[in-house]
Amino acid sequence: MPTPDVGRHIGPADQAVTPGRRRAIVTGGSSGIGEAIARRLAADGAQVMLVARSRAGLDAVAADINASGGTAHPCAVDLAQPGSADQVVKAAIDAMGAIDLLVNCASLTHNVDFFEVTDEQWQDAFAVKVFAAIRLCRAAWPNLRDSQGSIVNIAGTGARTPTPTSAVSAATSSSLLAITKLLATSGIADGIQVNAINPGMISTPRIQRTMGGADEAASHAEVEARLNARARSKGAIRAGTPEDVASLVAYIISPAGSLLQGAIIDLDGGATKGI
Repeated sequence: MPTPDVGRHIGPADQAVTPGRRRAIVTGGSSGIGEAIARRLAADGAQVMLVARSRAGLDAVAADINASGGTAHPCAVDLAQPGSADQVVKAAIDAMGAIDLLVNCASLTHNVDFFEVTDEQWQDAFAVKVFAAIRLCRAAWPNLRDSQGSIVNIAGTGARTPTPTSAVSAATSSSLLAITKLLATSGIADGIQVNAINPGMISTPRIQRTMGGADEAASHAEVEARLNARARSKGAIRAGTPEDVASLVAYIISPAGSLLQGAIIDLDGGATKGI
């Protein structure tokens, strides 16, 4: 692995870095974990290309980042479409000049029993989480090689502890972890850092809606208490937040995380007990 270079450091500790050297693509950037990662990178000085299907959601997040003094570029595409990766990379080069970081965070899952998942649901989930990540890594690789940059794949602990109702996320996340490992080997030769994070129970808007259920009057604090209670019942210290994941991304791509290569980090508060 080459000596760590500013291409994969996005953080306040490196004040001498030219602003143009901090350029990130974040998929799933319109909400939840992807949004938190984009906001953290922008706060640390990065230009961020936000990618998702929802134009309205992207525009809202980008406008807020820009109003706060950051730089965000929305890119609304359907990542399930084969040509979307090339479109995203071209948009990133046009907007930012180069790419230093790719965060694959886009996801689609169905929390139903294995025997109830339809072929179409399997195909849709793999198209968004796995095939899109494959295409983006392939399309961005030459640019990341030039910048000695980083890839961080956001998978999930379902890959480590599959259950019948987590069949979709377990299968797609496992695939993303395998891709992480094989690309990490190629990354050593090309100077690209490649790692993955397995978030556990994270308090995203989708999870909050699920925990709120039919109780529309439940306060945010009540929903968070339910989430934490559920997390503790599964052996975790608490439920995570999108910002927890964003902080780990920031560490991985900093000089302090430069020895991480092909690492798969469970960020689940201790819920995963297997070795």
